[in-house]
Amino acid sequence: MDKRRSRIYLSILALIAIAAFCMAYGYFIEPNRLVVNYDEIKIKDWDPAFDGLRIAMIADIHGGSNGGSAEMIRNVVTATNAESPDVIVLLGDYVSEDKNGNLKMPMAEVADNLAGLKAKDGVYAVLGNHDGRYGDELVATELSRIGYRVLQNEVIVIDRGEKRLRILGMLDHMHVTTWKEYSEKAKQAVRPTDGTGDLVVLEHSPDILHLITGDLAISDDLKLMLSAHTHGGQIWLPIFGRPIIPSSYGQKYANGHIKDRGLDMYVTSGVGTSLLPFRFMVPPEIVILTIRSE
Repeated sequence: MDKRRSRIYLSILALIAIAAFCMAYGYFIEPNRLVVNYDEIKIKDWDPAFDGLRIAMIADIHGGSNGGSAEMIRNVVTATNAESPDVIVLLGDYVSEDKNGNLKMPMAEVADNLAGLKAKDGVYAVLGNHDGRYGDELVATELSRIGYRVLQNEVIVIDRGEKRLRILGMLDHMHVTTWKEYSEKAKQAVRPTDGTGDLVVLEHSPDILHLITGDLAISDDLKLMLSAHTHGGQIWLPIFGRPIIPSSYGQKYANGHIKDRGLDMYVTSGVGTSLLPFRFMVPPEIVILTIRSE
């Protein structure tokens, strides 16, 4: 009986030790382990003039959060520039609040550390839900100050000779009043350039896919949506998977390449942390996405 009791105690101690190690790793190590993830997707009827387009995706900086330090943000800039992407997209949530609603890092400081990104075809930003709570215009002003184009229901055009690629930056999902109204505003933004080239949508939340496709489709030229917001769940556990995904569609929109409702979408798990200051098996990432014609 004593031997059995000893084995039980040892097993309990081992489980406690493993749990403590995982928590320490998830707090001190993984949130600071920036990785560059490469992916390539083929899109049907993608204009061959833009075959091989390389897009760097950066999101959910959450300045001042665990994993959102000034050093980490500067590392993001250095690592992204080393890839020489054609386009850089910033997909929202630059700020992070404490329990009293105060910013953990001033937006001006976030911007100063995020300055210096370079891409042949430009650096384009949209805003996220945390930015909206702080103040969209305050965040947009700081991003504009460091030379990045902030798109709020606006379209920019990239040229390859006589061929054009359009990028629509949409308002965050917290601006949705009704699905129809939100979709109509996007249609209005796209309409002046409709039919002139493929369309890529930048939107913080992947859930918006349902508001720009199907009966609410904003353009026949829509080929790709780039999103963030989910953080990939921040935590992935063997057997259990990702306990929490901040999406109405759950695990379906966690991260990576998703094909839904006839549209290709890519979701990045981002850089910083929110709600819980942990990452486990979901390291902070920069995505280098290459688009191929199919």
